[in-house]
Amino acid sequence: MANREELGIIRGARAGDADCQLALGKLYLFGGASLPRNVPTALHWLERAARQERDEAWRLIGSHIPVEVARHCAPDVLRWYQRACDEGIAAAGQVLAELARPPAPAPLCQHSVAPPPSRPSTLQRSPSSPLHGDHALTAQQQAQLDQLWQQSHAAFLQQARPLLRPLLAAAPADAEAARMADWQPAPQLLALLARCAELLAPADSDAALQQCRELAAYGGERNAQLALGLWFARMDGEGKRQSQGIAAVNFKRAIRWLTLAGEQGLAEAWFALSRIYLKPEFSQRCVAEAQGYLERAAEMGHCGAQLECGIYAWRNRRTDAHSDVRAAYWLQKAAAQGCPGAEAALERVACVAKEADWITSIVTCLTRELLESQPLLAARLELAALFGLSRAEALLLDVKAADQGHCLVVDIRASYGRSKRRLVLLRTARERQALDRIVRLFEAIDSGPDGWEGNYRQRLYRLKTWLPAGVADELLAAA
Repeated sequence: MANREELGIIRGARAGDADCQLALGKLYLFGGASLPRNVPTALHWLERAARQERDEAWRLIGSHIPVEVARHCAPDVLRWYQRACDEGIAAAGQVLAELARPPAPAPLCQHSVAPPPSRPSTLQRSPSSPLHGDHALTAQQQAQLDQLWQQSHAAFLQQARPLLRPLLAAAPADAEAARMADWQPAPQLLALLARCAELLAPADSDAALQQCRELAAYGGERNAQLALGLWFARMDGEGKRQSQGIAAVNFKRAIRWLTLAGEQGLAEAWFALSRIYLKPEFSQRCVAEAQGYLERAAEMGHCGAQLECGIYAWRNRRTDAHSDVRAAYWLQKAAAQGCPGAEAALERVACVAKEADWITSIVTCLTRELLESQPLLAARLELAALFGLSRAEALLLDVKAADQGHCLVVDIRASYGRSKRRLVLLRTARERQALDRIVRLFEAIDSGPDGWEGNYRQRLYRLKTWLPAGVADELLAAA
């Protein structure tokens, strides 16, 4: 039995951690304190670590995994042997030469056993059959399945169904049985199980579909983990209750599989977890926990989570002064993905930049000499033209504090009591570039009401004396 340290490595590897996968592969390759040496299992974990750009993993594959073990995984491992050979590892070159020959059938899984003799088979087996040699797939047959998967899922399923029955008969009944037996599926078998679980009809859920899902999920396939978690929770990806699924909802097992899928980068899994923690029938219901999972899903790009985060932040704007800024951020993210509800909500949260009437006549009369003589005033007028600021807003805005990246917070209530706080969205690259340039201009000065630029009256007087006489008279008349 594995010790505590090795159990931690195993859990991390199954969760998709590349460093743990590399460490577990080395333990199985060389033997650990409690784990026996198991080269096929070592290849499985080293190959998964190599896929996550761990160079030591493919070097170990090229140096230590013999051709007898590698043959059943070809062509998946060919690139690692090729890379090791290119780096000068002689053993990798020898394995490549052997793999270039027609491969002999090899077991799909190190724990595969023949079906019970009493179980009749409707398939005609021949030396070239995918089931010949204890249910083995050759590289050519695997390539054919891969090609069918790219061309037509229906054709793939028709070809894969005959292979699936004896494979499932030889495999553990479910994920728990696989864990107890320390069952390690080869990459070919894992891909076949995951694809079949994705394509089998719901009518097969009582047997084939469920077993495929559980075994693929146990093997670390994240989409199967997501599907299995939703099945145990008896809900769809939006959190709505499903009529088909497990007879009695098992939230504990659902949370386990959804967490594993989320840790492998599936935003849909975190969103599903947020739905579970909001369900009144869940004994551990927790709104704060649900919100945490919802934000994780939103950060990973889940459109529905971004919309909910935006609406939640907007509803809490009275208790948090900056909640409207977060609302605009999430709603803008959701709107960028084409969410119509987000676009409608954004209209309530923030306004789109429109040029103010008072700035129109001023902009037309500005010359290069005027702009260079008062760069700060010129920058404030540019802000007014870009974001539709009023005259008081343009003169009093704290430019550095206003920039929130995705929006401009226009708040001058401390210096101008008649104003109201509002947000203006940044929509274009031109607005973003102009604001970045203006913020850099104000970084070296104190732009507060008592700072270098003075109070509102002083700034307004400087503006009027700086402008040409006709424009200044018009501005004074409008005051």
